[in-house]
Amino acid sequence: MERTRTFTWQDPMPGAAKAMHMSGLEYLNAMSEGKIGLPPLLYTMDFTVEHEERGQAIFSFRPQEFHYNPIGTVHGGVITAILDSAMGCSLHSTLPAGTGYTTLELKVNFLKAVTIKTGELKAIGKIIHAGSRTSLIEAQLIDKAGTVYAHAVSTCMILNYSK
Repeated sequence: MERTRTFTWQDPMPGAAKAMHMSGLEYLNAMSEGKIGLPPLLYTMDFTVEHEERGQAIFSFRPQEFHYNPIGTVHGGVITAILDSAMGCSLHSTLPAGTGYTTLELKVNFLKAVTIKTGELKAIGKIIHAGSRTSLIEAQLIDKAGTVYAHAVSTCMILNYSK
């Protein structure tokens, strides 16, 4: 049986241009308030931004059939994407205007299979260490009972665009 999924998004480039002139937390708040369009990836993967504050970001998703790999579980790339989003926004929320970041390294441990029956999951990102040139961030993918389905750690390089 064939299935169809349709979604729309806004051009991400106007928001990306504004990011250079706002602190990371101001930028994330502007997206949450609808002043800047959300990244297309959130619509593609059907992720939701639950919460952002300085040093922490929480994303959620409800596993769907379109997330599945050929063996009937949510693809590891989907899980990695939501964990990476939570980690990146956790770091971004601490950066001043004119500063960005890029991922240097990303490691994910998949602890439990995720299926439609799993229900809503949250990716909770937080900073482990914030240095002047690199930062270490982690995220966990958990269900409402607190069961951990995946854990990720990322090292990011801080980029100063104002120099």
